[in-house]
Amino acid sequence: MRFELIEPVTIQEAISSLVKYAGKAKVVAGGTDLLVQMRQKAVTPEYVVDVTNIPGLDYIKYDKKEGLKIGALTTISSIENSKELLKKYSIISKAAGHLGSPAIRNLGTVGGNLCNASPSAEMAPALIGLSARARIIGPDGERLVLLEDFFTGPGKTVLKNGELLAEIQLPVPSPNTKGIYFRHAIRRSHDLAIVNVAIIIDFEPRKKICKDIKIVLGAVAPTPMRARNAEGVLRGKKMEDGLIQESADLASTEAKPITDVRATAWYRKEMVKVFTRQALNEIKGQSA
Repeated sequence: MRFELIEPVTIQEAISSLVKYAGKAKVVAGGTDLLVQMRQKAVTPEYVVDVTNIPGLDYIKYDKKEGLKIGALTTISSIENSKELLKKYSIISKAAGHLGSPAIRNLGTVGGNLCNASPSAEMAPALIGLSARARIIGPDGERLVLLEDFFTGPGKTVLKNGELLAEIQLPVPSPNTKGIYFRHAIRRSHDLAIVNVAIIIDFEPRKKICKDIKIVLGAVAPTPMRARNAEGVLRGKKMEDGLIQESADLASTEAKPITDVRATAWYRKEMVKVFTRQALNEIKGQSA
């Protein structure tokens, strides 16, 4: 397959190339997704814009007032091993540790993982659960988009022609926030997930009440999704066994999976129920 490689050294150069070759160009960061798709001829770009030489997009920064900022070119292994994340956003580190093999984590970037927009993207559920926002830069300037609104379908995002994902931003979590991430693959641990579940709960500590909750499901709908009905069962209430089961049942009902070579739709829905119940019970135990 023949294509022209473009290697911009600034964001503006990358944007200009994407605008110039609209519909003919693809962006590559780590290359762990795009190069596989190109070998399989699933995509056949005439131009490949390699953004890895753009400085200033590989970082993990935390501020106790502004929260966390992760540059789009930050590798998955950097996220997995960041001491700052392990202390304050451990669910993100755990999700990163499940993505592919060590070699893939060393090459793959958080921006690439999100922009590939796979329904089973490892990084998406935990980040959505923590109210992450995507900072997007394009020919018309910058804009911020809630990550839960970033995905529009399998392989599709809100990115317009010429736009790049530059940064992921997360607010400072409440000191009473608990979170957990589960994923399930049929064979090896680095296979694509057939179900992943991230749950984030902000507790009122004295009364053990669930003040706020996000239940985020992956690989069971065209995009990573929040199970809002399941959340509503527990929001503002104590996490009693009956409510936990009801929430898990509703999460399974809200999931809209497909049957493919990795699992049936029925199996995915059942695993959503199992994982949601298990995760909620573990978080309940953490808050005791």
